[in-house]
Amino acid sequence: MMFLIQGETGSGKTTQIPQYLYEASIGRQGIIGITQPRRVAAISLAARVSEEKKTELGTLIGYTVRFEDLTSDKSKIKFLTDGMLLREAIGDPLLRRYSVVILDEAHERTVHTDVLFGIVKAAQKKRKELSKMPLKVLVMSATMDVDLFSQYFDRAPVLYLEGRQHSIQVFYTKESQSDYLHASLVSIFQIHQEAPPSHSILVFLTGQEEIEAMSRTCREIAKHLPQGCAQMSVFPLYASLPHLQQLRVFQLGQKGCRKVILSTNIAETSITIPGIKYVVDTGMVKAKRYTPESGLEVLAVQKVSKAQAWQRAGRAGRQQAGICYRLYTEEEFEKFLNMTVPEIQRCNLASVMLQLLALRIPNILTFDFMSKPSPDAVRAAIEQLELLGAIECKDSQIILTQLGKKMAAFPLEPRFSKAVLLSPEFQCSEEILTIVSLLSVDSVLYNPHTKREEAHSVRKRFISSEGDHMTLLNIYQAFKNVGGHKEWCRENFVNGRNMAMVTEVRCQLRDICAKFGVRLESSRSNTSNIRQCLAHALFLNAAELQLDGTYATLDTRQPVAIHPSSVLFNCKPSYILYNELLHTSKCYIRDLCVVDPEWLYEAAPEYFGRKLKGVNS
Repeated sequence: MMFLIQGETGSGKTTQIPQYLYEASIGRQGIIGITQPRRVAAISLAARVSEEKKTELGTLIGYTVRFEDLTSDKSKIKFLTDGMLLREAIGDPLLRRYSVVILDEAHERTVHTDVLFGIVKAAQKKRKELSKMPLKVLVMSATMDVDLFSQYFDRAPVLYLEGRQHSIQVFYTKESQSDYLHASLVSIFQIHQEAPPSHSILVFLTGQEEIEAMSRTCREIAKHLPQGCAQMSVFPLYASLPHLQQLRVFQLGQKGCRKVILSTNIAETSITIPGIKYVVDTGMVKAKRYTPESGLEVLAVQKVSKAQAWQRAGRAGRQQAGICYRLYTEEEFEKFLNMTVPEIQRCNLASVMLQLLALRIPNILTFDFMSKPSPDAVRAAIEQLELLGAIECKDSQIILTQLGKKMAAFPLEPRFSKAVLLSPEFQCSEEILTIVSLLSVDSVLYNPHTKREEAHSVRKRFISSEGDHMTLLNIYQAFKNVGGHKEWCRENFVNGRNMAMVTEVRCQLRDICAKFGVRLESSRSNTSNIRQCLAHALFLNAAELQLDGTYATLDTRQPVAIHPSSVLFNCKPSYILYNELLHTSKCYIRDLCVVDPEWLYEAAPEYFGRKLKGVNS
């Protein structure tokens, strides 16, 4: 059984359908799994449904997100991120524990969701052939290309659900806006001065830095408003915000005080923030964009699709008639793409290809994708995995190596899995586990704008001239030495909750290491071992100092600059590894580590024979 459900915003599809299925005893013999693209949504939805069923979270209803599992043997309704269901499929491609799989927010087309489409389709078919318990699949969204989905799922029937959506007025700007941040600020205070304070405002921005800066500006302006003007409470909302702070946006505002939420596209779908009457849509979003020719995967600000714009507008009509102010002209809106470009067509596919091989897909080149990635992107991913030693290409066949099988078992990017598996050779597995764990969670450093100088000053004693990885390692070791004391975290501007998460992640990665017999030892004070290990795993992310004092990536000679948040911002090491590229006014590299060119050459002699200037091959 396969159904597509297009349910308007507010129809209750995400919270009610799993309960109906359970109460009707459909799928009682297995688990009802509901996937979400984001961890925040999976956690808050599980809490909401658990509350409705009057059960303790983690019993009948639970959730599983990366590095966090709140389920038990009794759990029958399970909310989980699409990436977690994909990891379960590696161990069991038939998804035998599940009787119903609901793929929610399908229109978002995350890379994991797109792979899952193919996996559940194949599992459903295979279970039928083997006369196993049938797998029921529901694909749900408020806005999706129904024809494309129905065709892909063998002409599956479509059910339409009406929502409890209140009427929404949409207003466009008369002229194109050159500065959407300034335009949104003006809009916030125009609404604030004209509307009753009980009406909350939701503003869509692109990222943490933008949101934090706008929060400060709003609070500052609100202090100097004329007497008689309502007070204003500003709440940021983005993925790396500590969980308790995220939950603050759901609380009802104080009487006579305006609630303003500044959010990324995290608030576009699945989560309902009470009291929203006004939506201010900048029409912008930060998204990954990968260019196989240059090998660059950058986070860049771009225009939303029409589907995203309507999702945003829909947030205004959940509990009352609402208004959406779009900070772009109607002509500009008409030029937006109808649907968001699927992530599978704009991301580095190395992780995806490794997962497909681990899933024992007979031919990953012909995998049944709803939207096929470009041949160039597939080729680039295979080349990367080959350079990392995860695969071998023999007689036009792609085979997973023993190292590749182990790499796929870690819930990490292939390069980080490789670092962990290589670490015993460099006697630094304990340190590498810590570094990889630190890079796998949201930032452990807390930088309040009002105390930026103080934060910088107290952290000076942890700074390593060898880069951000070593600095983070120093901070983690100091955190462990004081037993994770809250007062220490406060004094050193460290996010205690994220640090606790690092410890949890580290334990899980340690367990996987034990399963594969990875030797765990410490390099003690020898940090060059650690950097050498990182060089052998992250060599594809290396940059070289140029004669004019700028940097270029070794792979494609792309000009890049050190991000101001790095401890190496005012330094000029000859060779550095970077963790991430960020594109704003220019291409920045973040999370850096100083390395020797000889280490890079040792890691991949043939590859670097072509790339390195400074080392004789």
